[in-house]
Amino acid sequence: MSAIDLFIARARRAAAKLVLPEGQDPRVVAAANMIVENRVASEVTVIGTETEIAAACAKAGVTARQFNSLDHLTCDFFEAYAEQFKELRKKKNISLEEARTAISNRIFFGALMTRNQLVDGLVAGSIASTPDMLRAAFNCIGTAPGITIGSSCFVMDLATPTESGDNVLLYADCGVNPNPDADQLVDIARATSDTYRALMDKTPKVAFLSFSTYGSAKHELLDKIIAATAKFKAKIKAENLDIIADGELQGDAALVPAIARSKAPGSELAGAANVLIFPDLNAGNIAYKLTQRLAGAGAYGPILQGLARPINDLSRGCSAEDIYGVAAITICQGMQKK
Repeated sequence: MSAIDLFIARARRAAAKLVLPEGQDPRVVAAANMIVENRVASEVTVIGTETEIAAACAKAGVTARQFNSLDHLTCDFFEAYAEQFKELRKKKNISLEEARTAISNRIFFGALMTRNQLVDGLVAGSIASTPDMLRAAFNCIGTAPGITIGSSCFVMDLATPTESGDNVLLYADCGVNPNPDADQLVDIARATSDTYRALMDKTPKVAFLSFSTYGSAKHELLDKIIAATAKFKAKIKAENLDIIADGELQGDAALVPAIARSKAPGSELAGAANVLIFPDLNAGNIAYKLTQRLAGAGAYGPILQGLARPINDLSRGCSAEDIYGVAAITICQGMQKK
């Protein structure tokens, strides 16, 4: 079973509701129908005017809609959401008219639907940019309790399992935080652990990666990785979390048991990491693309994480099938929030 098939099977158990805000996109309406027809979600709401959605359905060849339509600009809770957004942004002292303008953006409106649990998650980005998605997430949803930053991960569906038998690894952060400090790396590790458990229903085994293993090199670049490892281990112990973590580790010591025995004897991970935390965005982004292009791995993401409610971004070059897959991942994340 592929990773995405596993996520779909898990998502079906939730009977979740989703919002897809970009109803003017034929790929979105096609995906919405697929999601409902295949019981990945119990209900999907597509945001758009009737004219937009009808045109998108015509282009996509959708003749019998399985999804709900919502014109957010004329719906009966637009004003209530404007008032709510004004309150959420009270530190910025925005006016009600400014709030109305902000939530006229369908991504922001869908994010408020998610905040208010009218739906269990949001998937967008086939048209909206990643910065637009992040602004909606942080302004309307905010971070989960105990986490101060949002982050992202890529779900790597490996063509060949690791030596420890894992078919799926999570790489973080590969899309949001350019140069996280030690405390931010701890937040990224915690959020990625939560994502891994939501998707795989197994214990996260977290490796903080570097060019050194257990002090084999000395450099100021290593300081934050060593500090992050120590802080995360302390957090695991203090909160009695079912997470295994170690660092600083080179990639081979994190993933190959025989090398771990040599380079990192006594490591709790023992070369069986399933969550890889990279020191910065350069390393993470390069690593996921190399794994995808040279090792033939599937790469799903960037999956947004560390948020109070699940919102996920899409590539603007995505297909309806890609939207379908990210929808399943989003529902799995939402199962952790209930």
